[in-house]
Amino acid sequence: MRNIADFRNALPFWLSLGLVPLVMIGVTQGGWTVALMPAYAWTLTTFLDLLLGRSEENPDPQTEEADLFWYRVITLIWLPLQALIIYGSIWWITRSGGLSVPEQVALMFGVGVASGTIGIVYAHELMHQSNRVERWLADLLLATVLYSHFRTEHLLVHHRYVGTPRDAVTARYNEGFHRFFWRVLRECPASAWVAEKEKLARAGRPVWHPSNPFWRYGGLQLTALALAWLVGGWAGLVLFLLQAFFAVWQLELTNYIEHYGLTRRQLPGGKYEPVRPHHSWNAPHKASNWLLINLQRHSDHHYKPDRRFPLLQTYSADEAPMLPMGYPAMGVLAMIPPLWRRRMNPRVRAWRRRYYPDVTDWRAGTAG
Repeated sequence: MRNIADFRNALPFWLSLGLVPLVMIGVTQGGWTVALMPAYAWTLTTFLDLLLGRSEENPDPQTEEADLFWYRVITLIWLPLQALIIYGSIWWITRSGGLSVPEQVALMFGVGVASGTIGIVYAHELMHQSNRVERWLADLLLATVLYSHFRTEHLLVHHRYVGTPRDAVTARYNEGFHRFFWRVLRECPASAWVAEKEKLARAGRPVWHPSNPFWRYGGLQLTALALAWLVGGWAGLVLFLLQAFFAVWQLELTNYIEHYGLTRRQLPGGKYEPVRPHHSWNAPHKASNWLLINLQRHSDHHYKPDRRFPLLQTYSADEAPMLPMGYPAMGVLAMIPPLWRRRMNPRVRAWRRRYYPDVTDWRAGTAG
């Protein structure tokens, strides 16, 4: 009976499985059906957020890992499903000839929803675990979107420097998403390389040492590209690159939302205060947290980065800043910078007054 109850409780977090039949419909039917995947992940989830409301309940953080089996399963089985979605779509499109070019682009956007909104979020969960198999699954998922350096950048840079100028993916106050996106694409690979170089130097190893994960990243990404070419030729390679771009765009849209305008205080001597719950935007909306496996409980993730997603805690509005909507709806808002600033800039200014009332000059972009 306990296993049945655990399965039933975990089942809402399997919402991502709904994308699998939708991609099959889009690939084979074309037309308006190519929009089913983004409509499912963005529109339907936002509607369910409005319908189901928020979840303020906190699970017992001491729950045994064995009791989390049915929660973990979805992250463990997603790699073959994502491979099927990506390469199966490429195989069908390049052989059927039934989809127009606009339909193909729209469909690859939907595939990018599966590999970005879902796949990279699952990779994020897996890369934080100590289990070697899970870390490898994370690497393989990231390779399918050509964003392998994200593991290094996230673990060695973002978690250490979030809310500071050193962290590229902490969106600056008043910085529009489009400017943020291209800046992150430029800065993050180099930042990740430097982080691994410094880590190897501390171990007395040169940057070209075989233990540098960039060798693995490159090999896995080349394999992913080669497979796309084998499945669909040059057209297949273009389709693969399209879905990878759309996936990365959706990841960075999430990164933009998570810490927009939030900064840490710089202490005497140049160090920064420890990361606190108020350095991340949170959204307790129920359905979007099901889809994104509690990623929106972001303050607790930064407090306990290796805590598995079912055990992440939520905070009250008195402890951490809250978004007015879940990530999918906020992502749409972020695509229109004037509307985003109108909704979020007053919240950032209120956050500054609440947590750093002594700071009067924010031109340096930090609570110095």
